[in-house]
Amino acid sequence: MSIRVGLVGTGYAARVRAQALTADERSHLVVVSGHQNTASFATAHSLEVAETWQQLIANEAIDLVIVATVSSLHGEIVEAALQADKHVVVEYPLSLDLAQARRLVALAAERKRLLHVEHIELLGGLHLAMKAHLPKVGLPSYVSYRTLNPQHPAPKKWTYCPALFGPPFYGALSRVHRLTNLFGRVVRVECCTQTVEDAQHLGYFKSILSSARLQFEQNGLVAELTYGKGEAIWIRRRDIEVQGSLGGLSFVGNEGLLTTAEGTWPIAVAPRKGLFVKDTACVLDYLTMGKPLYVSAEESVYALSVADALWRSAQQGEAVYLPSQTRTPGLF
Repeated sequence: MSIRVGLVGTGYAARVRAQALTADERSHLVVVSGHQNTASFATAHSLEVAETWQQLIANEAIDLVIVATVSSLHGEIVEAALQADKHVVVEYPLSLDLAQARRLVALAAERKRLLHVEHIELLGGLHLAMKAHLPKVGLPSYVSYRTLNPQHPAPKKWTYCPALFGPPFYGALSRVHRLTNLFGRVVRVECCTQTVEDAQHLGYFKSILSSARLQFEQNGLVAELTYGKGEAIWIRRRDIEVQGSLGGLSFVGNEGLLTTAEGTWPIAVAPRKGLFVKDTACVLDYLTMGKPLYVSAEESVYALSVADALWRSAQQGEAVYLPSQTRTPGLF
């Protein structure tokens, strides 16, 4: 069985998807649609060119549509593909409209089609190491997670355009999703976002910094989540720590430590390589063998609901509560 694939997008994610699909005999990449360098992309991978993504979806030779373009188009393309009875893989976020994202999950179930939202952070060495060692710290009570990326000057690309990228933790949904995957449901959030607009390029920003606090159902655990990029950031950070009743975990880049009453031990963390290939293989495993995927669209949409609450908190200047059957008394 060969899955015939259409690819929307020609950027980095699309390129590594194309390489993974070409290398796997279970798939046949047929056609691509994009905004820039589409002809050269198609030539490099021996593909047909669709002038628009609508034309690509209408192609009856396609079984699966992979959406790897700007976030603002995700929801519209996914909905059209599902309506055309195509299976769909989409880079996160599923949509910049939370209500639409929920409708798309229901539509996929109704049409009996795959809707897979890529979350390769769950396949990476950091996440796997955290998951393996988390039981050793006992009951977790506090998490700190920072990803800061200095850029001087800030690039003029779609990830620096709110209309295309979405609110900070929509576009950077993997940060929220890592936490909800590890610690479960969130009951309350607070968030503050600082943006430096680009006066010379309307609609773009030079830097953004979002600082959030999330309270989880699990033991009232509090997580501090910071995401920033651009010209106002000067020190690069990618670190996460967990404090628990029996010990703590700390990861800085690809170096991890476990600390308990008995001492401190290093934790091996596999490098972040080949994750799109793993994700693509999981999709083909599901379509050809029925093997369960590592993440569900429902999980991604739940993380999106938390990101939406964070955005509303930043706009309103106050805490936002999420629906919960059990609410732990507020810790902040």
